[in-house]
Amino acid sequence: MELFNKLIDIFLHLDKHLGDYTQDYGGWVYLILFVIVFCETGLVVTPFLPGDSLLFAAGAVAAATGHLNPVWLFLLLSAAGILGDTVNYWIGNYIGPKVFQIKSRFLKKEHLERTHQFYEKHGGKTIIIARFVPIIRTFAPFVAGVGSMTYSRFIAYNVGGGIAWVAIFIFGGYWFGNAQIVKKNFSLVIIAIVFISILPGVIEYIRHRRSAARPDEAGG
Repeated sequence: MELFNKLIDIFLHLDKHLGDYTQDYGGWVYLILFVIVFCETGLVVTPFLPGDSLLFAAGAVAAATGHLNPVWLFLLLSAAGILGDTVNYWIGNYIGPKVFQIKSRFLKKEHLERTHQFYEKHGGKTIIIARFVPIIRTFAPFVAGVGSMTYSRFIAYNVGGGIAWVAIFIFGGYWFGNAQIVKKNFSLVIIAIVFISILPGVIEYIRHRRSAARPDEAGG
């Protein structure tokens, strides 16, 4: 329970903790951020890692302290996101459709199915749209590989989506994170970012449940 509370505290006060880390570890923070973004986008077993909020916090810390360079953050973390999605795609491509029959505590089948439904609706644009939706972001490239989307098509969406995702949150944090209203209410801003990010997925889930229930109602 103590560990959980500590993780929540870190998540809600990312700006403060990230600022402390930049003072303690200096340039190594770039590597730490690179690894976190790479793992969140590249490994289907780590969808719980912060994405949007971490990028926004990094931009805000860059503006507030000057210890981080926003351009370097943009370049390095765009590379991390693109590389992560690429690795995830090839893992999915290697495993193939049989993954939907695998029972694993680390690979949740409902996340795979939800992402597959996302593809059914949005097609290849899912790679771009999913960048802004937690969990779906982690599973989208994996499912693209499972579904054998051609790599040339995938990489175009991957690069475009990765650059847009990192740019919006890094520079958004850099430009707005130093405003007094944001600094005083940073925890609320982080919660709002997460809420807005998951809202499309929640709406889609509710719509799917309602459409699945209609045939039963009609039959009854």
